[in-house]
Amino acid sequence: MASLAALAGFVVGALAVMVVRQNVGQRRITTPVDDVEPGALPHGVASVLAVLPSSAVVLDKEDRVLRASSAARAFGLVRGDHLMAAELLALARQVRRDGEIRESEIEVAGHKFGQESTNFAVRVAPLGSYGQVLVLAEDQTEHRRVEAVRRDFVANVSHELKTPVGALSLLAETIQDAADDPEAVTRFAGRMQHEAARLTYLVQDLITLSRIQGAEPIPTPGPVPIDEAVHEAIDRCNTTAAAKDITLVAGGAEGLQIWGDDELLVTALRNLIDNAVAYSPEHTRVVVSARAAGAHIESVEISVSDQGIGIPESAQERIFERFFRVDAARSRATGGTGLGLAIVKHVAAAHNGAVTVWSKEGSGSTFTLRLPAFGGMAVAIPGSTTIPQEAAQ
Repeated sequence: MASLAALAGFVVGALAVMVVRQNVGQRRITTPVDDVEPGALPHGVASVLAVLPSSAVVLDKEDRVLRASSAARAFGLVRGDHLMAAELLALARQVRRDGEIRESEIEVAGHKFGQESTNFAVRVAPLGSYGQVLVLAEDQTEHRRVEAVRRDFVANVSHELKTPVGALSLLAETIQDAADDPEAVTRFAGRMQHEAARLTYLVQDLITLSRIQGAEPIPTPGPVPIDEAVHEAIDRCNTTAAAKDITLVAGGAEGLQIWGDDELLVTALRNLIDNAVAYSPEHTRVVVSARAAGAHIESVEISVSDQGIGIPESAQERIFERFFRVDAARSRATGGTGLGLAIVKHVAAAHNGAVTVWSKEGSGSTFTLRLPAFGGMAVAIPGSTTIPQEAAQ
């Protein structure tokens, strides 16, 4: 609202100066101000309105639209020569009566498919001496959505941090009370290590997510060999996979490259593999494969497929949201932070790519990273290569 007020103040001031200059010029040629055509805009006003990013409308004394920006018509605020929002009309009439500038916030029916409503911050001011009124409306829908996401994020972070911190505090008190019982101390100390590790993972994921979600450019991009990134990610996950006797397999095409950040790509792949291992039964396997896409190898697709429990169709659209868990109890039991897939989504976006999911309950899931290729060289390798679990032990 503050930015809109500043913009509106500038516009109204500029338009007022134009009106005064026009009136002064008219006096010099002895033409009375009242002889100016009431339905005409002051000279230069149309040019100012044309460059405004916000929705701008000028009404005459009969509430007819003299001028409307393309944004105002696109939002459905104006049709023909009528202002469609009843609240804006009421504000315009009040301003015309007393000459006072008014500010407000209104909500109108959504102009986009699937959008229920659009929120506007509005400012209405008198213009000229013939009952003309200037209406400025700034779309605040995205701002409101971002604010809601921010509030939810803060609330979720607070909740997620309270759980391990509270557990650590309780376990510390329990150990103190059980100081004479070595077995109990050992058991509770192990639990403390588990909660401390969970807290560490959560903080690390929060730092990673905050670093990449700001839409800032990658500081030092370069060619990233997909083979190396896949093997590095598998190596980081091998210990966890070995504990469940899950085999990690790398396959597909070799020699592919993307332009970006190797550490971010490894982080995204590690999160996908960690998820696949966490939600897969013992004695299964997780396959990581890469292939070139497009006739001229425009992009690289890296898929992580598992034989796990799958994801319900109703949850597949939300799994990339921060802290969203299909099975919260299972996720916490496996040490999940609820941020892994959100990190994957933002890493893909930072590389001008995307991530998609195919899943069926009881049949497993496949997550696919599609990223712009660099170099355009790929060599098809038949079969796949199993990464020995002992390599990480």
